Amino acid sequence: MTELHADTLNPGTPSPGSTGDGTPAEGVAPAARLAALAAALADETRAAICMTLLEGRAWTAGELARIASVAPSTVSGHLARLTEAGLCVTERQGRHSYVRVADAATARLLDELASYAIPDRDAAHAVPVVAAPDPLARARTCYDHFAGRLGMAVTDAMERRGLLRTEGVFELTEAGRRWCADAGVDLLAAGRRPTASSCLDWTERRRHLGGVAGARLCARALDRGWVVRPAGGGRALEVTAVGERALRDLLGIAPDDWS
Repeated sequence: MTELHADTLNPGTPSPGSTGDGTPAEGVAPAARLAALAAALADETRAAICMTLLEGRAWTAGELARIASVAPSTVSGHLARLTEAGLCVTERQGRHSYVRVADAATARLLDELASYAIPDRDAAHAVPVVAAPDPLARARTCYDHFAGRLGMAVTDAMERRGLLRTEGVFELTEAGRRWCADAGVDLLAAGRRPTASSCLDWTERRRHLGGVAGARLCARALDRGWVVRPAGGGRALEVTAVGERALRDLLGIAPDDWS
């Protein structure tokens, strides 16, 4: 089930530090590279796009066009400019293409620039996320792993506790592998599927845990009765009282984190 529109963006490969016209940065003077980066941001529409991306979520080109109040054809050119500067990247999920900040270092740079330019700014530029029926937005399966606010709560808790690395490619730490063993999450016989992978959540617009670890954790939760399917079936999940205790003990998260 999805409520996303088929907004698409021609995917491109980011070229961090490019001159802004697609020219590779190698051999370009440092001053010219800095000027090119500044030029990429020196436009109100591109600045609005960057402020939106600072929310930490990913957006379609069509959504960014509506947020910035420009035509889809216009936003495509701006996104190409930001991509060439290495400030954002395009990520495909199913039939859709999404735009997000290139990485954590880029997000910090943009956030510091925004805070410098707007001294009284106390929060990132807030924009509404795609609507979804609350049960699905709260907790559901995405293929065979947790998604929705529950999926993000699990992912965030694992990152905070040093169990999961989320910068770039998702990867379980050694502590994360031990945690899986203690929690009864079997990582053996993975085949070619990665032990941990990221999956873009279509309601939260952030990446949650997939791969073998995500699938086996979800299967463990279903088997132990930590989560159950609603009577009507479907992908929605309901966390039981037993599940609330298990998630609190295992990851330190509570119903407020996914409700």
